[in-house]
Amino acid sequence: MTTRRTGLREQKKQATREALRAAALRLAFEHGPDNVRVDDIAAAAGVSPRTYNNYFASREQAIVAAVTSERERRIAAAVAGRPAARLADAVIDAIVDQYTTQGETDRDALLLITTHPALRTAFVHAPSAIEHPLADAIAERIGNNDPYTARVLAAGVAAAVRVALQQWLQPAGTSPAISGLVVPSGALPDLLRSALTPLAPALDAAEKRPAPREQ
Repeated sequence: MTTRRTGLREQKKQATREALRAAALRLAFEHGPDNVRVDDIAAAAGVSPRTYNNYFASREQAIVAAVTSERERRIAAAVAGRPAARLADAVIDAIVDQYTTQGETDRDALLLITTHPALRTAFVHAPSAIEHPLADAIAERIGNNDPYTARVLAAGVAAAVRVALQQWLQPAGTSPAISGLVVPSGALPDLLRSALTPLAPALDAAEKRPAPREQ
């Protein structure tokens, strides 16, 4: 019975999170991100502002989450789903695929994000959500009881993604007339691979590392 209650509670939390993300993005499209308040998002999702604050720290975070939601889970699943592949290849390919494969709604939302500085900042910091699910996937792959290796590698991957996104989303200039624009400084897949490649030796070493012997 306890397990069932816990499962229902998690489902309700997930439904609330999804409702907030969807409301935030819809209102941002309709009114512009700068004209959306946290109270507006909460009301549109049918929850209180206090409940909103349990899920997101800002309106920008909720808007960006509408684009990046579930990405961390899909990345971890992709890594776990390629057990025969080299770990470094599985991680890099999963990151590149999930950050560059987008539907029409995602493309419109990404355009919205890239033209608003506060949203760009939230987008660049969003990869931190990758760490925990990716650490679990890496730990499963390398099969040892070291509590740090998978977590450090996952944190390194998230940091590399942030570096690539920062490089990609460069301001177009300092003029007030164009300060909202960005000029991608290169192809995002190439930037992601370049940022992640230095981590390949560490991922290789972790994969070949034998499991510690039981005392």
